[in-house]
Amino acid sequence: MYPWLKAFHLIFVVTWFAGLFYLPRLFVYHAMSEDALSKDRFKTMERKLYSGIMTPSLVLVALMGLALIWQMGIAWFAATTWLHVKLALVAILVAYHFYLGHIVVRFKTDSNRHGHVFYRVLNEFPVLILIAVVVLAVVKPW
Repeated sequence: MYPWLKAFHLIFVVTWFAGLFYLPRLFVYHAMSEDALSKDRFKTMERKLYSGIMTPSLVLVALMGLALIWQMGIAWFAATTWLHVKLALVAILVAYHFYLGHIVVRFKTDSNRHGHVFYRVLNEFPVLILIAVVVLAVVKPW
């Protein structure tokens, strides 16, 4: 069962990260749009991406991750410092995910407060976390 859990965990991590990378890019274009048709199109795309792909992927990542920890056992979990650091970084990503959801609502209600440059910078944040998480999971330094 362990290899299947790991495989599906990674599949859902990939789909979640696809959304974490793409949604802020949609915000860039949405913030730059000026006509109502474009703005409405972006609202629909943002809502569907966040609610239909990203959030279900996040839930499945969490469930599969917890199942993996359960499979490995509590003694293993207690002895893996790298995993504790990784989980702290994942918690930051979960907060980032919900912050993006807050922005989706702001755009939906036409109360966006940021320009496209802000969203370009915001778009880079998950890359840094991804690098750290992958290094921790592969290298297992502690």
